[in-house]
This record gives sequence, structure tokens and C-alpha cells, in this order.
Amino acid sequence: MKKENFIAPVLLVSLILPGCQLKERELKRPNILFIMTDDHALSAISAYGRYLAKVAPTPNIDRIANEGVRFNNFFCTNSICGPSRACILTGKYSHINGFYKNEGGGDFDGSQQTFPKLLQKAGYETAVIGKWHLGTSPTGFDYYKVLFNKEGQGTYFDPVFEETGGKIIEEKGKYSTTVIKEDALNWLKTGRDITKPFMLMYQFKAPHRPWDPGPGYENYLADITIPHPATFDDNYEGREAAKEAWMRIDGHMNRKDVKIHAPEGLSPEDLEKWNSYGNNDGEFWTPDSTMTDAERKDWKYQHFIKDYLRCVKAADDAIGQVLDYLDESGLAENTIVVYTSDQGFYIGEHGWFDKRFMYEESFHMPCLIRYPGHIKPGTINNDLLLNIDYAPTLLDAAGVSIPDDIQGKSFLPVMEGKTTTPLRDAVYYHYYEYPYWHHVQPHYGIRTDRYKLIHFYYDMDKWELYDLKTDPNELHNLSGIQEFDSVTDDLKLRLDKLKKELKINKSVEELREMTRVQIKRLYKVEAAN
Repeated sequence: MKKENFIAPVLLVSLILPGCQLKERELKRPNILFIMTDDHALSAISAYGRYLAKVAPTPNIDRIANEGVRFNNFFCTNSICGPSRACILTGKYSHINGFYKNEGGGDFDGSQQTFPKLLQKAGYETAVIGKWHLGTSPTGFDYYKVLFNKEGQGTYFDPVFEETGGKIIEEKGKYSTTVIKEDALNWLKTGRDITKPFMLMYQFKAPHRPWDPGPGYENYLADITIPHPATFDDNYEGREAAKEAWMRIDGHMNRKDVKIHAPEGLSPEDLEKWNSYGNNDGEFWTPDSTMTDAERKDWKYQHFIKDYLRCVKAADDAIGQVLDYLDESGLAENTIVVYTSDQGFYIGEHGWFDKRFMYEESFHMPCLIRYPGHIKPGTINNDLLLNIDYAPTLLDAAGVSIPDDIQGKSFLPVMEGKTTTPLRDAVYYHYYEYPYWHHVQPHYGIRTDRYKLIHFYYDMDKWELYDLKTDPNELHNLSGIQEFDSVTDDLKLRLDKLKKELKINKSVEELREMTRVQIKRLYKVEAAN
């Protein structure tokens, strides 16, 4: 297949206008493939070498790390689907871009500045295919086809999409991961203007709840007993907010989560109640009354984690097919490939599923980037980076000026090995949503390379301090221990400074009011029924 040449139009301009001084990066503007899954834990990516690496490898995602860079300390600023996506698009914290809650937070303001809009203005062909989950239709894209039903969450089977111009497409009998892969390949092959560099956001629902495996993946890992993470039996001692959360695999996972079939003849209302029973505290159920507590917890874990990993496997294969196309078409050599997820996820750590907390497993995001000729293969980076850094970094790589109001920082020089100076010495986090879905207390905090300080402030006033060097699993809250008072005091000063810099220097009551605000979302759900 003939290789496509994206630099010719710019070179032609430079020949016609010999006085025109263009940067070298502008002469070779890279294509950008931004791949994102939903709720993908680092432990479920074998490139990170954690406890599931040998059990459930992800060879295609690993290709990106092996041929580029693996970031070990990449964090989200608000560990919840829609808000994290808004931060990625805008390069701004949730309290600035306005989309800080999924439940009761309204919809994303699509009129605001985003990095796809800036790339589009700079001559890029832009597209987003897959999960969007921001309510309003995508803006800043020449083409979009995004999951529409279930209030933008989409479904694994029979997914419904909104396409450019508001057209609704029902993909009957199809599986969302497969549809998204095929649509992405079709757009790359025939749907774009090949005289322009492209930026494609290739985004999956997988492996988000309810973890429905696709065709051909139903029996993956069937004969394997999945190991437990080290903190599987955490008792939450000294951590009141953790103890209160409704995220326990045994205590808050519903029947539908582990694919127990409902009795026949139930009305739609009764079916919904039967399926969702277990979501809330006190809704106890067991598949077998003879099971011990430990047996029941492991039974639910094995059913959940295998379906989760089956969804990951399908996404990994779909990613591999697109990477293969880049190689075969000659596009790979001038394409930045990013792999990430909107946040991390608990897959048994602390006995949990879901995200939201500032604890490491959900605070961390996977970040793997390949950029041939610019990133040394096999690079590993430990800098403190954030999801708001994607926008300025991709703009920087494309030779586009970074607006002053973007809060993130470009880490392009870091991954290209042009600097060893860290971008920052601490990161700020803030979660606002409460009480639904998982009864996680709103909180904010600061993390350095060694310590983490968290303040839970809504229904409680509790501080937690962790020494990540001696306690990487965050089992021992050091707040209030005299020996660590000086560490706490220093972190509080640094936290106050960060809040002022980031323009979130609000009183606790003002922050509580942000959580109490309830704004209805505007999904046209009836159109998809």
C-alpha cells in the first residue's frame, strides 16, 4: 500500500514563500491516535507488571509501551468518567471546565475551548469514535460517532450511536467494542481527508460495568482461578470514609454484575429491582446459603474479574488491529499513539470495585505513548503527571500554541528525553459527587513523590496521611500521629498554595454546596428507546 504523505502541503507553502520561517515540528506535523478505555486498572495491563500480568496479558497495549514510554505516575484530577474526559479535552480542572459530577452535574459545555478544536483550527482532520459520555454532542470534530443510549453510557450489545449531525444509528445484534473498532478502521481508511494530518479519539466502553463479554470471549480464563490482590481483605481500620463506601465486592455488587439470571415473568420494574439488588448498603444476597463469608466473596470476585478481563481482552485485540493497520499503511512512523483510560479502577484491591477515591488504584491512570523517532523504545518515566496535561502536550507535539488559560503542562520534552526537570513536585485531586452511586465522601488532597494527604469534608471532617514509601497500599493512616505532625503541617501549607494557584480556594461550605447542586442532564434518551 502506498504511504500517505502529510508534509507535502506545508513544504509546498515554504517553497512558494521562501521568506516564511516554519518550525521543524510544523513541517512534520504528526498524526495523533488517542486510544481510551473506561475504568482500566493498571493491574490489568501487563506492561505495568502487576499481579495479573501473567494471568491476563495485554500484548497489543503492551506494544505501545515497549515501542515508546510507560508513565508510572500519571493521575486523574477527578476519578469519575465524564469529569475526567472533560479535563482531558480542556486541559483544565473540573471546577474550571464546569463538569465536575456525573450525577446531578448537568452536561459538558461544548462551546468552550478544547484541544480538538485547536487542532482543527490548525488544519487537522479530527474525529471521535466510541464512548463520549458528556451529554452534549461532540464539538471540534469533523466526524463523530459516539455511544448514545443509556444516557451516553452506551451498552455492550445492541449499542446505539449518535453520528455527525445528530443522526441516531442502532447497531442491532452487534457488540460495541467490535463496532467501534470497525468504525475507526473505516474512518482511517476511507473517511478522512488524507491531505491533512489527523487526530482520532478511539474510545471504548470496555471494561466499564456491567462487564458483558463479547462473542468469542465468553470462556476466556474459564479454567483459571484469578489471584487476589494483597489488600483483598482490608478491614479499613483508621479510615472512616473507606469503611462507609458502598463499593465492596461482597456487600455492594448486584446480581446482574455476576450474571445471575432473573426469574421469569417479572415486570420491567420488578426486573430492574431484582437485577440491581445489592447496590446499596444492607442489600445482602448470596448465590448459595451454605457458603462461608470468604467463599461467597471469592465467588463474586471470580465472576466479576473474569468478565472484566474478558472485556479488556476484546479491547486489546481491537487496539491491535488498528495498530496493525498503522504499520501496514505506513502511517505508524509519523503517528503519536496514546493509550489511556479515564481513570483507574479497583479490581479487588481493598475488597472493592469502582473508582472515585484518591487512593492509588483509582487515582492512577494508565498512560503509554509511542512516537517513533521521538521517544526511545522501552522508556519508563516516574514524573508526577495529570490528565489535564494531555491537551497541552498534544498541542505542543502538533506545533500549535498552547493557550495561557490551560492549566495542564506539556510533558513533550520529558517523554522526548530533552529534559530531566520534573514538571511539578505535587499534584492536586478533588472528587465532588455524593451520595450516589457508591457513597464515597467528597474529598480533596495533595500527593508528592512520597506522601499523600487527603481531606474528607462533606458528612465528616477527617484527614488521612500516607507514607507511600513505607505503606504503598495505604493501609495505615498517619494523620494525628505526633511523629508525623510536621509532615502534615507542611503538606497542608502546600495544599493551600495549590488550591490558590488552581483557583479552588473555596470554603468547606462552598464545596459542600457544589456537591448539593443538582442539574438535570439533557440526554435525548427517548429517541433511543
